[in-house]
Amino acid sequence: MPVTTATASGLCAFVDASPSPFHVVETVATELRSQGFQELPEARPWTTGAVGRFFVVRGGSLVAWAGSAESSPFRVVGAHTDSPNLRVKQHPDLTSAGWQLVGLEPYGGAWLNSWLDRELGISGRITVREGNTVSEKLIRIDEPLLRVPQLAIHLSEDRRGVSLDPQRHVNAVWGVGSEPASFLHYLAERADFDPRDALGWELMTHDLTPSRLVGRDLDLVSAPRLDNQGTCYAGLHAFLAAAAEPGAATPVLVMFDHEEVGSQSDRGAQSDLLPAILERIVLARGGGRSEYLAALAGSVVASGDMAHATHPNYAERHEPSHRIEINGGPVLKVNQNLRYATDAVGTGAFALACAQAGVPMQRYVHRADLSCGSTIGPMTAARTGMPTVDVGAPQLAMHSARELMGAADVVAYSAALAAFLAPVEIAAR
Repeated sequence: MPVTTATASGLCAFVDASPSPFHVVETVATELRSQGFQELPEARPWTTGAVGRFFVVRGGSLVAWAGSAESSPFRVVGAHTDSPNLRVKQHPDLTSAGWQLVGLEPYGGAWLNSWLDRELGISGRITVREGNTVSEKLIRIDEPLLRVPQLAIHLSEDRRGVSLDPQRHVNAVWGVGSEPASFLHYLAERADFDPRDALGWELMTHDLTPSRLVGRDLDLVSAPRLDNQGTCYAGLHAFLAAAAEPGAATPVLVMFDHEEVGSQSDRGAQSDLLPAILERIVLARGGGRSEYLAALAGSVVASGDMAHATHPNYAERHEPSHRIEINGGPVLKVNQNLRYATDAVGTGAFALACAQAGVPMQRYVHRADLSCGSTIGPMTAARTGMPTVDVGAPQLAMHSARELMGAADVVAYSAALAAFLAPVEIAAR
């Protein structure tokens, strides 16, 4: 069965196809099905002895694996599907100064200034009543529907810009008039449902500018949502490569939603999603609780999230002895206060994977006098007891509406993750 290889242009296509976490999962699931993977419903028992190629979807999260013997440990690559953005409020219809507005709210650590004066589409999901049942519709409108306008420089107090209030300054204009227009009715017309049947929604904005290769030598990727769709894409292709030739470990790909807001949800990294699925994998292939715990004890996780490349205009904001280069290879992320989960065991596993893949490995440390972000790594390690290493690909403009990474890093990152998922040897713990 053919397995595609990660490329920079492939990443651009992946990002453009995936404006929301639900679309990320749809994109990944479509690729998995094309490679012979079967979706299993969580709400039904799984057949004992089921060994093969499977995946499970829970909202904006997904877990995939290629089964092997009941006693084999797991090799897990983790990522997250969500990205900072502006999301639609529950009562979105507003008016102000003769403008029709859609009420928006920042999600995660969105770098708000970067969202101004962009043509924005809408994506996400909506639940609709159908008789006595509830159905789910994916929503995607790739048209310049919304825009959050910047204040004119002449109206700024010091002409150095304004500090944005997330309550007042990020609502989007979408028409003129003193009467509010119904955003829900507009969606209903576009998605073919009765607005009276709408029950709930998770809707968000996305930048409509296509992803593309840029720079003198076209060696850079300019795209939205690289944090963390860069890992989703690289991890997917790494997983498919590992699944094509199963080894001593069971390769697993997990993509969590809600990382940007703390992961505390039914499908975030603090949920039971990963441990429950791993235990069910062991049970379905004939093992029990003891075999499950033994498998965890021999397993390792690579928590993949994007990393900070050294910024040429703000080099002083970085740890001076840990320079990170674009197109310089995958990044090992270390924090002594465990904002990253990396320890010596995890470091050894990922360093060996990079060596086996033939790619260089960079080591990132955050400045000690600046607050360090975190990842799914620490909570995944705590929930499962598996040694976890935090890794990533270097980028600039993290949490901006549009981000930048190296084209060569897409390939190197995926190669390192593939080697991590299918190591030459599995060391006993």
